[in-house]
Order: sequence, then C-alpha cells, then structure tokens
Amino acid sequence: MTFSGWAGIGLYVVVLTLITVPLGGYLCRVFAGERTFLSPVLRPVEGAIYRLLGVDAQRGQDWKRYALAMVWFSLAGFVTLYALLRLQGFLPLNPAHLPGVGPDLSFDTAISFNTNTNWQSYAPEQTMGNLVQMAGLAVHNFLSAAVGIAIAIAMIRGFARKGARDIGNFWADVTRCVLYVLLPVSVLAALVLVWQGVPQTLAPAAHVTTLQGAAQVIARGPVASQEAIKMFGTNGGGFFNANSAHPFENPTAFSNFLEMLLMIAIGAALTNVFGRMVGQPRQGWVIYGVMLALMLTGVGVNYAAESTAPPVAALAAAPARIAPGGNLEGKEIRFGGAQTALFTTLTTDASCGAVNTMFDSMTPLGGAVPLVNILLGEVIFGGVGSGLYGMLAFAVVAVFTAGLMVGRTPEYLGKKITAREVKMAMIALLVAPFVILLGTALAVSIKAGLAGIANPGPHGFTEIFYAFASAAGNNGSAFAGLSANTPFYNVGLALVMIAGRFLFAIPLLAIAGSLAAKPIVPPSGGTFPTDGALFGGLLVGVILIVGGLTFFPALALGPIAEQFAMSAHHLF
Repeated sequence: MTFSGWAGIGLYVVVLTLITVPLGGYLCRVFAGERTFLSPVLRPVEGAIYRLLGVDAQRGQDWKRYALAMVWFSLAGFVTLYALLRLQGFLPLNPAHLPGVGPDLSFDTAISFNTNTNWQSYAPEQTMGNLVQMAGLAVHNFLSAAVGIAIAIAMIRGFARKGARDIGNFWADVTRCVLYVLLPVSVLAALVLVWQGVPQTLAPAAHVTTLQGAAQVIARGPVASQEAIKMFGTNGGGFFNANSAHPFENPTAFSNFLEMLLMIAIGAALTNVFGRMVGQPRQGWVIYGVMLALMLTGVGVNYAAESTAPPVAALAAAPARIAPGGNLEGKEIRFGGAQTALFTTLTTDASCGAVNTMFDSMTPLGGAVPLVNILLGEVIFGGVGSGLYGMLAFAVVAVFTAGLMVGRTPEYLGKKITAREVKMAMIALLVAPFVILLGTALAVSIKAGLAGIANPGPHGFTEIFYAFASAAGNNGSAFAGLSANTPFYNVGLALVMIAGRFLFAIPLLAIAGSLAAKPIVPPSGGTFPTDGALFGGLLVGVILIVGGLTFFPALALGPIAEQFAMSAHHLF
C-alpha cells in the first residue's frame, strides 16, 4: 500500500475526520461513567482499583484537590521510575546485562516519561533492559497520557457545568482513561504492528553474520507493545535510537499511516468531546478546523521546502542533499516525501516527539516547521489532553481580545470571562516562552551548553533552541545534532519539562474551577459568536501573535538566518 503526494495527505485527513466523531462520543460516555461495550469486562476491574486505592469515584474534587492529586500521582510515578532506572543492573529481564542508569540521566528520563515528554538523551537499545522498557517506560506512557487527558476533561467540565463546586474526580478520570481508552486501543494496535513486522519478544539480541562475513548484533525486544502506546498516548519515546525511522518500529507504509493516525486520534476526538459536553457541537468543530488549518499549513511548507534541493554551488560538499527527489538526507525512502512531511508536522503538532526522519538534516525552512509547531504552544491537536486545554487557554485570550474591541465583558460559552481567568491563562501561556528563552540563553553562554552542539553558526543555535522548546512543550523530539547526555542538559531540560507540564496545567485547572462555579448567561444581541469562521480566524491570529511573535528574535538567529545563508550557497 502506498500513500504518495497530496492524495495520501488528503486520505489521512479524511480518515482522521471520520474517526473523530465516534471516538469523541465514546470518550464522552467513558468520562461520564456511562455504560460502554467494555463495561461488562472492565467495570469489576475498575471497582477493584477504587477499593484498593480507597477512592470514592462519585465524590468530586475542587480544582485545588484535583491539582494536588495530579501532583502527588506524578511524584509517585517519578520516584518509582527513577528507582527502576538506578537499580536496573540488579533486576531480571535484562538479557544484555545492562548496568544501572546514571543519576543525572535517570533524573532526566524519569521526569521525561512522567511528563509525557519522552525526551531521550541516550540510545534506548543500548541503555534500557526489557523490564525497564516494559514496567518503567511503557507503563508511564499510559499513565502520563491518562493524566493529560484527565486535565482536559476537567477543563471541559469547567465550561460545561454551572454553579458546581467540583470539576470531577482525578482518580476516577485516570482509571477510566487507562482501562477503557488507552489499553484496548493499544492492544489492538500492537497486534496490527506485529502483523506488519514489528518484533514482540523477550528473547535477547540476535547475533548474525552479514553477507560480507562480518558479525552483527541486532537488538530486539517487546517493541510492538511500547510502540502502540508511544503513538496513541503521544509519548514518542522509541524502543530504538532511530525511533520510528527504524524498520523494527515502523516497517511499512501502512504502519507509518497507522502510527500517524494513532498519534492524532485522541487530540482530534477531544474537540468533539468539548462540543458535546458544552452542548454546542459546532464549538468543537471550530477548534478542530483551526487545528486542521494550522496543521495543513505546516505540512505544505515542510513538503515544499524538502522537495526542492538546496541551491548550493559546491555539490561535492553536500552530495546527499542534491538529488532529483529534493533533500533526501536523513530520510527513509520507503515513506516518501509527502508522508515524511506529514509525519514531521504531526509529531510536533501532537506533542508526540516520534520521528521517521532526522530533523537535523532538513533545510532551514523545513526544519523551522516542527520548531514553530512547538513554539505555538503545542495546541495544533497537541498532546493527548494538553493540546485541547492549551487551545482553550488561547480561546480565553481570544474572547478577551474581542471584548476589548467591542467594549463588552468577554463571554465564552455563556461564561463571563473576568480578570482572574485571563490572568491564569496568560500565566500558563507565558511559562513556555520564559523557560525556553532562559534555558537557550544560558546554554549558548556557557561551555557546558556549547559543548553539545554538532554544527557551528545558526544551525548549532537551532539545535539548542529546539531542545529547550521540545522540553517545555513536552514534545520530546530533538534536532539530533545535540549531544544532550551531560549533567547540564539532563538536569536543565528536566527542570524545563517540569515547568512545561505542571506550571502550564495548574493555572488552567484554576480556570476550570472558577468557570464551573459560574452560571451560564443566555446569549444576547451583543454576544460575540464563537461557533463560526470569524472566531476561528481570531483564534488563529491570537495563536500566531501570542505564541509566535514572542520567539521571532530567536527564530531570526536560527532557521531564518540559516535560510538566508543557504540562499547565498553556504551550509552549516
């Protein structure tokens, strides 16, 4: 099966749109605690988990208790994963007898997988044994994704409820998400991936002899089970260092299409959940349309940039980049240019971080697309949950801007938006710019930061800039040219991941709590409509201005400067 050119991209959009409504309806029933087709099997398991935890699933929590539960749950996850990493050398299911992971790398990795970032400063097949891969990394792929989805559902409840004191129960939301959503789909997806050729085994690495007579060690393990939740939970951390460019993670054009569908499915469906829960389905479609328009723009720019060979005079200096197919360096030919551009755009739209090509080998303009996607706040579908609640933060700012224009108190979905909500939204939206720019400035100013770059000039700056953006956006992808397994980057990027996850989510939970307590005001003649193209255009403008212009000086030092240099026949 082939998915070539814009026809393949169009097929992807059609399939994604078709699954959005049924998946959105299913998610609504799950988080409302209603009966689903899986209830006869899973309801007893769900009840047993509540009894074990001592949780009353019917008892709601205000935003403070919800946020506190999230923090404690994440802290417990960090401690257990850190312990697994440090003690790996003493644990079973470690056929390669790999030692325990060092303290700074363990800290970085535990924070990374706990925040749904999955940034990897190491080669997984050479660093992690099967037990750590399964019981540590794969488990946190489920849990961190469930936390993000739970926060999004709590945020939606804030808009949907009136005069309420609670925004749901964190423990019930996470439990239902894992049992009814993430596990069933991941099991089915893993079986499909095994059918396509992805390994699923506990056997040790295979030792083979090549056609030239050389000895080769081929790493393998429980790959399919981790790959499925890696994509569906927008985690992105690969079993192999080459991630989804590795044939054991992504062997065929069909597996590539399936993985792209998995990584966007929940982010798209949550827009439908939003429309259903607030009782206005068109509101969800407006947000879906904004996300889709921004996504297709990124795909078009990346596809065009990578389909044209760079105008370099000295062909001998960069022969791999000058080819009839455009810029082919770092790309898997089995996927083709269109599907590579689509995967590149989607993985940074979705806060996934999985890659089927090397961003470091892209043209400056092509490489700017994934970078800008992250800098916009990871709201173009975004990570599971985080994309929607980030988009709703921009929506709050958008209606506030509209209110300033017409001299009215801003409203959104019948809720009065006051100074408290706007302040909380701006605090959340300014966290990422602050830590990204601060971290980048520090890294380019000291030897420990500069020692990691592989290229000089603006390209080296982009490698550092992208790393901090990826950490703050909880994306996890890298520009690949940065050697980040050092104490400076392991600790620095981990701190940025913490800020990008918790300092972003907690103010939005505060907004949810504030809005849930408010009454719903009937629309009047002066109410600004938020269910049409006008609001969609305003929302796009706010995203580009607030999320984009903040970083323009840094972009000018990186990919923009490199693009002009390339036009003058100079590569870095």
